Amino acid sequence: MPDGPGWRQSRWRRAQAKAIASVGVPIVEAVGATWHWRESGVSNLTDVERDGRHPILALWHGRILAATLYFRDRGVVAMTSENFDGEWVAQLMGRFGYHAARGSTSRGGARALAQLRREMAEGYAAAFTVDGPRGPARVAQPGAAWLASATGNPIVPFHIEASKSWTVKSWDRHQVPKPGSIVAVAIGKPIEVPPQADEARIEAGRVAIEQSLRDLEEQARSMLGHH
Repeated sequence: MPDGPGWRQSRWRRAQAKAIASVGVPIVEAVGATWHWRESGVSNLTDVERDGRHPILALWHGRILAATLYFRDRGVVAMTSENFDGEWVAQLMGRFGYHAARGSTSRGGARALAQLRREMAEGYAAAFTVDGPRGPARVAQPGAAWLASATGNPIVPFHIEASKSWTVKSWDRHQVPKPGSIVAVAIGKPIEVPPQADEARIEAGRVAIEQSLRDLEEQARSMLGHH
């Protein structure tokens, strides 16, 4: 499978990406309509918005599907990779009201971060899969902390867990909630990173995100009665 921007030269591959998104949207909507949501920590998000700031939503890559439905149509811009998979994901997310900043930690990252910074200045929230497009899983990368320092906006971590799910055999062990599942959303306290932070403070922000997401996973599982 062609990787990187070179695949765009194939009309067939572009048509494939569009077709996957076209088929995927009604399936995701139909299954998602059967989920029953439980929420915790919503005020951590609304307090940021009430103060006129724009959250940098931080999550693990393995929870993208449920997060896409939960945060749909809220003016969020998300980083998606420039490869073929990133294209159909971007098209699918676009149909749920997201903007896409194309790039990843492995290719085009600086350009995508610059776009996220511009769009946040225009009033958009941002979303970050902090373990990147290729992992290692559950290890936060520094991009979200850098963006918080560059924009003055706080990171709002969250975790989603389903009572019944399928697990994709992939590096991120992506969770797909089954129809009729209870889906718990645990939203954490905002994490601030000082403006023009040095490397040590960026690293401290990265570690804080990682720890918060681990704690939020336990909280979400507890909301479902899992231990």
